[in-house]
Amino acid sequence: MNIGQLINQIALMFCLMLVGILINKLKFMHSQTSSDLTNVLLYIVSPCLIINAFEQPYSQSRIRQFILAAIGVVVLYVIEIIVVKLIFGRLKNENLKRITQYGSIYSNAGFMGIPLISSLFGSKGVFFAVVSLAGFNIFSWTQGVSLFKDTKNGTSEKISWRQVLLNPNIIAIVLGIFIFAFSIRIPNMPNQVIKYVGSINTPLSMIVIGNSLANIKFTKDMLNKEIGLTILLRNLIFPIISIFLLKIIGVTGIAFYTTIVMAACPVAGLVVLFTLQAHGDAAPAISVMSLSTILCLITIPLVFALGTIL
Repeated sequence: MNIGQLINQIALMFCLMLVGILINKLKFMHSQTSSDLTNVLLYIVSPCLIINAFEQPYSQSRIRQFILAAIGVVVLYVIEIIVVKLIFGRLKNENLKRITQYGSIYSNAGFMGIPLISSLFGSKGVFFAVVSLAGFNIFSWTQGVSLFKDTKNGTSEKISWRQVLLNPNIIAIVLGIFIFAFSIRIPNMPNQVIKYVGSINTPLSMIVIGNSLANIKFTKDMLNKEIGLTILLRNLIFPIISIFLLKIIGVTGIAFYTTIVMAACPVAGLVVLFTLQAHGDAAPAISVMSLSTILCLITIPLVFALGTIL
């Protein structure tokens, strides 16, 4: 795949976001509808897409690349956590400190990454993309949640391992690995249902993101040096680090390109939800999420291009 194909695919996804913006402006989608569709995507559509990606003949070389990519993802998260702690850990503004740390580390792996990989590489790409998705769910709901403190009581959000392990995407990944390892063939009728449900992931995800962006009013106050540095880390610096890291480990082919694209995805939308749950000012979280999403139209192809020449 060349850079032109990647740019065309990202442009197509942004066009789908524009459809979401149009739906919002026509008032066809209200906040409750958006919330319901988000749940459908997270708990039904995405797991179906994941299970479908694992329904392929067992390959020792493929599972080796899968394991190497997993090692790379874990090491990258450790590096990111350490770096952002050093950069933003001393900020006096507690709200901004947790937003910048979370925003720098966690990408929109589910809503932006999986649809993009599915469109670019099909089920073979999604097979490796679930490594990054699993890493996101595990780290985000443990280390990520721990960043958000109750400013009134000074207590941290409790880490719920039950919530992590029972996440439908994690369950789908475990089930998918079992299907792949034993080359299990799902019966035709349920298999077709899984494929049809999973196929709506890309358009529906982009429409939901577009609907969310339509509610944002862009002002000069949205960008300060901390927000700018967060976007730089999330969209460029950490993805570039992932390129070198994956090459050192020995990740190649679709596994390599899939993982760097997932690493180059914009700031995760959960940063807004976690900020609201911690009773913080959501404005910086909305700023970093929305600006990072818009800029990824440029930064994802740039990271991909660097991956092909480095």
